[in-house]
Amino acid sequence: MLTEEQEKALLEEIETLRQDKAMLIDRIASLEQSLYWLRKRIFGRMSEKSLPLDPNQLLLFSKEEMSSMEVSRMEGEVRKSEEEITKTIKVKEKPVRKPLDTSSLPVEVVDLYPEGTTDAEGRLKDDFVEIGKEESSRLERIPAKVYILKTVRHKVIRKSDMEKYPEERKILIHPLPPVPVSKCMAGASVLTDIIIGKFMYHLPFYRLIQQYRESGISISESTMCGWYEMAVERLRPLYSLLKQKILSSEYIQVDESVIPVMDNEKHKAKKGYEWCVRDGITGDVMFHYDGGSRSGKVAIELLGCYRGIMQCDGYAAYEQFERMKGITLAGCWAHVRRKYVDALEENRTLATQAIHYIGKLYKIESDANDTGLTTEERKEKRISEAYPQILEFEKWLQDTYLKVLPKSRMGKAIEYTYSLLPRLSRYVNDGRIEIDNNHIENAIRPLALGRKNYLFCGNDASAYRAAIVYSLIATCKSAEVDPRIWMEDVLSKISYYERDEKNMKELLPRNWAKSNQTRSE
Repeated sequence: MLTEEQEKALLEEIETLRQDKAMLIDRIASLEQSLYWLRKRIFGRMSEKSLPLDPNQLLLFSKEEMSSMEVSRMEGEVRKSEEEITKTIKVKEKPVRKPLDTSSLPVEVVDLYPEGTTDAEGRLKDDFVEIGKEESSRLERIPAKVYILKTVRHKVIRKSDMEKYPEERKILIHPLPPVPVSKCMAGASVLTDIIIGKFMYHLPFYRLIQQYRESGISISESTMCGWYEMAVERLRPLYSLLKQKILSSEYIQVDESVIPVMDNEKHKAKKGYEWCVRDGITGDVMFHYDGGSRSGKVAIELLGCYRGIMQCDGYAAYEQFERMKGITLAGCWAHVRRKYVDALEENRTLATQAIHYIGKLYKIESDANDTGLTTEERKEKRISEAYPQILEFEKWLQDTYLKVLPKSRMGKAIEYTYSLLPRLSRYVNDGRIEIDNNHIENAIRPLALGRKNYLFCGNDASAYRAAIVYSLIATCKSAEVDPRIWMEDVLSKISYYERDEKNMKELLPRNWAKSNQTRSE
């Protein structure tokens, strides 16, 4: 028989074991979900295809729960949407080859006559009469042409000065035209070709060197790197003007992306970050590199003086701007949706319900785009249609969080959404604000392509130069300007602008496009 103290100790030990068992079950479930997510991240597809009554106050988080009628209606909508998705599976059609559009290409004609029917000059002999012809076309390509542009400046004097003493003669010569980079043999077209090849087509220097070797010229890697560095230095003033212009906008979008940078002391690549800021009104884009840091200190140095609407994800570095006067933070619904997409395999029912709610918000935006609403009309539509959905989603979050494990993917997704709901709801108050940050993520995509090709930047200075080039190319694309044409023209003109102290804002892609359009008209 056990004594009372032994029985009490045994019961305490049993209770402790029960608690440990429950903790281990939760831990195993969490690790299994982490393992699933990591496998999906590495081997699977990451695609997502698949507030108060007065929104001007944005006082969310009322403790009101969802009624049974609301729950049943929501579940019915989810079932209906799943059935529609199932029914709309299409049979894959046989692909049809589209004809090539060759209307803009020059045509070179080769006339072929039967052997013995033409004279020495290729004309048809008098004994023959042409009665018809058959035509066939092939697409051909001439490799890139590299040539030397030699500038010859002729010295002249007046005939009347010929009789004067040499020291009294006035010799006339055309001034040497400014060049893109002093003491550099590469012209604007070659410098542009190197920059565009590396940052628009993501080719490492050794591949560019191979291309030039095929064209008949061997360039060492150190020479090409030197040309590239000097060319980017010439574009630095435009980058500064672009940065100033974007940070003066009333609405910006902010995100950051990884860029590997070589640490020469440790002889390995470190994880650096390029900050990306997009003008939400014009679409201009700039990248910022500060030692590769992603800290809140860099965020405050970059954006601390900004005043306006700032759209971002839930990264902690942006939280400090919530308390700053003159800055209004807006959230990104795409980041929220991804959390529930990641939780689909863990809890398909609840994750699908969350995705369904978010999908209704996107449907409202899609309808507004289809009908071509103005910003004010879009705002009214959001207040009347989107905001009630957000309020209902808030109730769903409060009810659902009690049904899941806090450390599960579903629990973390709900916690992430609930903590950012005021920020996520603010887009309803301004028709200019996008529902998500997808536009800036599209602008960041070239960084990911570059990582796969040239792998890393050689040092921090190289990463900073990459930020300059990425900014100008992304802004060109946003302004529907051909980056190659723009960069070659700007590199050939920038020396004249500096010499004559002209306003360099005219060379920014969007201003450049307007001035060139005016000249063509």
